[in-house]
Amino acid sequence: MNVTSSDKSVLPWLRSYPEGVAWNSAIEPQPLWRLMDEAVGRFPDLIAIDFLGHRTTYRELGRLVDRAARGLVEGGLRPGTKVGLFLPNCPYFVVLYYAVLKAGGTVVNFNPLYAPEELRRQVEDSETEIMATLDLRSLYDKLLPLLGNSPLKRLIVCSMADALPAPKRWFFAIAMRRELAAVPKDDRHVSFEALTHNAGNFTPAAIDPRSALALLQYTGGTTGRPKGAMLTHANVYINARQCALWFPRDETRQEKMLGVLPLFHVFAMTTVMNWSLTAGATMILLPRFDLKGLLKTIRRCEPTGFAGVPTLFNAILNHPKIGEYDLSSLVFCISGGAPLPAELAKRFETLSGAKLVEGYGLSECSPVVCCNLPHGPARPGSIGLPYPGTTVEIRGTDEPHGLLPLGEHGEICVRGPQVMKGYWKRPEETAAAFIDGAFRTGDIGYIDPDGFCFVTDRLKDMINAGGYKIYPRLVEEALYKHPDVADCAVIGVPDPYRGQTVKAFVVAKPGRNLDEALLADYLKDKLSPIELPKIYAFPASLPKTAIGKIDKKLLVVDATPERRTP
Repeated sequence: MNVTSSDKSVLPWLRSYPEGVAWNSAIEPQPLWRLMDEAVGRFPDLIAIDFLGHRTTYRELGRLVDRAARGLVEGGLRPGTKVGLFLPNCPYFVVLYYAVLKAGGTVVNFNPLYAPEELRRQVEDSETEIMATLDLRSLYDKLLPLLGNSPLKRLIVCSMADALPAPKRWFFAIAMRRELAAVPKDDRHVSFEALTHNAGNFTPAAIDPRSALALLQYTGGTTGRPKGAMLTHANVYINARQCALWFPRDETRQEKMLGVLPLFHVFAMTTVMNWSLTAGATMILLPRFDLKGLLKTIRRCEPTGFAGVPTLFNAILNHPKIGEYDLSSLVFCISGGAPLPAELAKRFETLSGAKLVEGYGLSECSPVVCCNLPHGPARPGSIGLPYPGTTVEIRGTDEPHGLLPLGEHGEICVRGPQVMKGYWKRPEETAAAFIDGAFRTGDIGYIDPDGFCFVTDRLKDMINAGGYKIYPRLVEEALYKHPDVADCAVIGVPDPYRGQTVKAFVVAKPGRNLDEALLADYLKDKLSPIELPKIYAFPASLPKTAIGKIDKKLLVVDATPERRTP
């Protein structure tokens, strides 16, 4: 790429862009299912999925996708039909995701842990007509009441036992039979086996990737109530290709991406599933998070890549027997979903020998916007450089929300081919989410002179103490440096004098004791007096979301003063 000095002043990240990657790389929009067909053509005999020891090649995976796509069309799927995936990580998720897209439908991701009312609300809002799930009572029984009493008309029921390797399949059939759902045989139900019982000769639906919806990805966004981000085929396809430019396939090894984050979350969907197709990588899928099982899987499968959230890397570091596990197969790890404390990153890299880079994204951006460099030095505390074709702007938080110069804090706004079409059936919220065509993230940050981007905090999480702006992330970074702190979270709570003050929730490492006086003394030379926590709580653990992020919303609800320091 030819870069002029004027380009670098307008797009400062070009000064630091990795060699061999052009910021203005031309990525032609394609239907998202092309990722699958391209992977099958390039890597037919490589292992695409390793699910608890059951391995599927790319050729086998492609055949299942085609058969499922034909079965969906024969079963009545029309262009634009909403198909929900109510599934944990398993081969069925990958197959049906791409089959729905190839048939012309729109995927709607559902969290298998949803309560019945949450499930009903999303089914009704998204107008989901078909839902895929496992034959487990814990999942199926939540969906059955919605059949005929909501837009939901049909269930695709997948056999958990059939997804397992032979020994585990036999054990499951015997030991877990009480967990299996009683699925009636009627026209409202179809088994995955019946859905795919065809020759698989199938012509994909003709779509315009720039306008056709690939995905309704539900997110709380910046305004609380979940809403569906409308992601087009072009949005998600291009973001996968941007990831491939940033993390190219290493021809000297078989890439293996560890998938413990749920694929229904947009972070894992792109960095685990879609990226793996671009690199011919093996997706090592785990249906749920279990730390001991995760560590055993790393030892058995020797993944080269691992996408996680900070609390997940922190849990590995704090495992009491972590020294017994070999993590040396890991080459690169990606942290997202929440701020990555610099101290945590440094400790994990020392332990594993892998490069741990922080990235940044949102459901509305398919999701990746920025990432640190997988090769070369990372900028501590930074979310990295904007992806190819992506522009990051910093705008004032007050009217008229003008553009701010380098180094000044403001709201992070994004332009790029991965930015959503808008919110499903919410034109007013869509309009409010953009300013001059740029997506407003609701995050506060800045860009340094070399173009590296930094997130200071969520706009809504920023603490205003007597007019002084306090960023919880900076306080948390300081707390994580204490050797006895295992986990922490900082929020603002009402204060009669300042308006708000700082409250810290701190979890001590096993066998260690912490108190407010000890931490106040430790932090006094690391934070300004106004930033020092005035209230402490010392819970045994912190609440987590479905992907393992600390759930600050629950902390705010339960943020009664407990231990106030002077």
